[in-house]
Amino acid sequence: MSEKKIPRLVIFDMDGVLVNSEGAFRRACSEALEQWNVKAAYDEFQPFTGMGDEKYIGGVSEAHGVPYVREMTDVSYKLYDEYAPTLLKVFDWSKKILLKLHSEGVKIAVASSAGAYKVDINIRCIGVEKDIFSAIITGSDVEKKKPSPDIFLAAAKSAGEEPENCLVIEDAISGIQAAKSAGMRVATVNTSFTSDELSDAGSDYVTDDLMTVCEKFFEF
Repeated sequence: MSEKKIPRLVIFDMDGVLVNSEGAFRRACSEALEQWNVKAAYDEFQPFTGMGDEKYIGGVSEAHGVPYVREMTDVSYKLYDEYAPTLLKVFDWSKKILLKLHSEGVKIAVASSAGAYKVDINIRCIGVEKDIFSAIITGSDVEKKKPSPDIFLAAAKSAGEEPENCLVIEDAISGIQAAKSAGMRVATVNTSFTSDELSDAGSDYVTDDLMTVCEKFFEF
């Protein structure tokens, strides 16, 4: 960046940025689908990662010839609520960076393709109160998922900020594409892709520790 512009709103993706829920959620979904006689291996969910929970579950059930029904997601969520406290991984930086930005008067938001129920569980596991966020937008709130910019634009609108004043924190290439399409800057953490892959996809800043974002963009 040729000129430093301090973001007014930082929009966080959830999975791969604040938590790693794959182990807990895949177990929950796999066990839930057994109620519909679908015996799914964990790796069958991988192609549907980041596409929203209904596609994540429905893509697997339909691959087994079983039409998706909403109850599949409901049962998966109940099981996830049970497994998350022990199987969900919360990254070391998550609570620290959220509380630091909030204490410094920077607006923060969550924009996750996951459903609202799952996002609520994740926030609880991180150990922060929901009222520190100026917006929480989930896959339940938008029709088009990433790489569409809709979820980030919705977060900015809900928080009362223009896209050019926003910084998105992502871990995925589809998230970079969504942020750029929304007219926002994007910083990435290399939990899901290599630093080179993230840079090549257009990330403005790549790190292996999100706390460095505070120094890079805010100087605190």
